[in-house]
Amino acid sequence: MRRLVILFLLLAGLQLILPLGSSGAASQWLLTLGFLMLAAYSVGEIASGLGLPKVVGYLAGGIAFGPAGMNAVTASAITALEPVSTLAIALIAFLAGAELRWSDVRLLGSTILKILTTELALTLVAVTALLMGLGSRLPFLEGLGTEEQLALSFLFACLAVIHSPAVTMAVLSETGARGPIARTSLGVVLVSDVVVVLLFTAGLAMVRTVVPAGAGAEGVSILSVSWELGGAVLVGAALGGVVALYLRFFRQELFLFAVMIAFAGAVIARLLHVEPLLMLLAAGFLSENVSAPTDGEALRHAMERSAAPVFVVFFALAGAAMDISTIAGAWPILVPIVLVRALAIRGGTMLGARWAGVPEQGRFIWTGLVAQAGVAIGLSAVVTQAYPARGPLIQTVFLATLGLNEMLGAILFRRALARSGEIQVPGGPVAQ
Repeated sequence: MRRLVILFLLLAGLQLILPLGSSGAASQWLLTLGFLMLAAYSVGEIASGLGLPKVVGYLAGGIAFGPAGMNAVTASAITALEPVSTLAIALIAFLAGAELRWSDVRLLGSTILKILTTELALTLVAVTALLMGLGSRLPFLEGLGTEEQLALSFLFACLAVIHSPAVTMAVLSETGARGPIARTSLGVVLVSDVVVVLLFTAGLAMVRTVVPAGAGAEGVSILSVSWELGGAVLVGAALGGVVALYLRFFRQELFLFAVMIAFAGAVIARLLHVEPLLMLLAAGFLSENVSAPTDGEALRHAMERSAAPVFVVFFALAGAAMDISTIAGAWPILVPIVLVRALAIRGGTMLGARWAGVPEQGRFIWTGLVAQAGVAIGLSAVVTQAYPARGPLIQTVFLATLGLNEMLGAILFRRALARSGEIQVPGGPVAQ
């Protein structure tokens, strides 16, 4: 009840103060951001009290107060706050890279690759087959021949296999889980960020041989994609070296320094046309693993202590941007896609875990792979550029499924961590 009263007071205060500012002023966007952060945080606390991940509350808060709900956070405000969301995901990517240690890579590398291989393959086949079965009931397949339907179904499946390091990190940060399920799930989603971009690029190139691009379409160059990925690793390594030097000789105001690195990284990535998330993942990984153990640990702990506001910002804005009307209107096709994808991830992960000799872990790891965000949104925009006519239809359906997967994945992953004993819950097993 106390949280609900706080939410009411925040909303009332926003409605009273906003009219005092000039229309479109930066102060209004800052006020809106402050309101959204506090409101989403309160909803997150309510969700936590109900046994749900806080990230689900942040998303729900964004939906409730965004254009689809009370419209306290308008569509224009969401557009104006996009740089804030970009900075938040940059910080999450840097922290995710710093959480992955070389010792874990050596220990779990074979397991991660086997799980990822089987899970991606099975999900690609299952989602493609489902979409072919749905056929013309999907707006982007309507009026096409069998070969064209197969090609665009496969392209959609290339988006469907993408995971979300942001959701994984948010749940791990909230729960403090550091056991084998947590480490392996994080390793799989981080490695998959590289693999799925390559897979999507190859898939798009093949699809365009079957379904030619329409007028005004933008091409995808193999050379540009190679630079986008390879350059991201090189630039990220250089940025990680700068961080390691700072930790070695200065080691002051570590969280503010991390914010500066994330902001600078996002700008550098845009100027050099490299993949920003991969670049910051590489920077975080290198800075953690080449620095002295105490230095890297100090930076990581400083970021972890301050991670909550970052997750609130990112997921609250993501929730506010969700198109709930599309999800509500298209549920007969969205629900089967979400369920078949989740089942395929589960089956592929368990098969890969058995192949790797860790069958017990397969029962839980798959839950950390269900959520989607980040790279998936960017690649869906590439589809709209490649296919100006049908691309927006593909993106609309995909983003609707992404919203469902984002919430479902967070809930499943937290429950799996609790069941596996890697986090402590009231009356549950002791955390490892």
